[in-house]
Amino acid sequence: MPELPEVETTRRGIAPHVEGREIREVIVRERRLRVPVPEGIEDALIGQHVGTLGRRAKYLLVPVAGEAGESRALLWHLGMSGSLRIARLGDLPRKHDHIDLVLDDGVILRYHDPRRFGFLDWLQGSVEADPRLARLGPEPLSPEFDARRLHTLSRGRRIAVKPFLMDNAVVVGVGNIYASEALFLAGIDPRRAAGRISRERYELLAAAVREVLAAAITQGGTTLRDFISGTGEPGYFAQRLNVYGRDGQPCRRCGSELRLVTLGQRASVFCGSCQT
Repeated sequence: MPELPEVETTRRGIAPHVEGREIREVIVRERRLRVPVPEGIEDALIGQHVGTLGRRAKYLLVPVAGEAGESRALLWHLGMSGSLRIARLGDLPRKHDHIDLVLDDGVILRYHDPRRFGFLDWLQGSVEADPRLARLGPEPLSPEFDARRLHTLSRGRRIAVKPFLMDNAVVVGVGNIYASEALFLAGIDPRRAAGRISRERYELLAAAVREVLAAAITQGGTTLRDFISGTGEPGYFAQRLNVYGRDGQPCRRCGSELRLVTLGQRASVFCGSCQT
């Protein structure tokens, strides 16, 4: 599933090709996504200009505005296997290419999603008021995310620290891959109760989250199966994974065999020697 670094990589990759361009045509080949593609969107977007792309958690925000000044925003989610890439007029669609936004210079923003768990929808009202976004926690690379927040919210919590860190009400965008990697860097056992971790160790964890996500964005995200960037490139952070997907292999730090457990119905790999 594309996580925050993959969505941010997508945003950065497609932004130079679509921002400021006029939408000339919208082609919907498959409406039956996780949220059905809104009826009439093909006509509603014609003549609209794309604004500055944004991102909130794993959602891509695509503002559009017409000549009369009215503005709306598209909410795009990549689901488990979705990707947005840049194509051009004459590039034939492949199987599972469900939506095209054709721009005035011949560029096509093309949505591909084999499992159809993603969606394209209109935002109703402001970004902050949309129910899908209103209850989200802070961005992990923002000043609002820090050790004090983690320590305060975790007091009295018996939940294991890994699912606590993956709770979007605590902080957004720290999915299974990056939670595993951040906990390894911080030396924290993912099974440890969130409420029993000290403020000092949360300082290490908050710094590790920022380090891992920043590195993943720089590397273009993590490609394990489906993900490609907006320009068609895979993500190279998979080559730097310390624990995720490496159960039974030696720890890169101490050589101990990495262990696999299930936490919150998600597979978790960790080093029993380095993480306590």
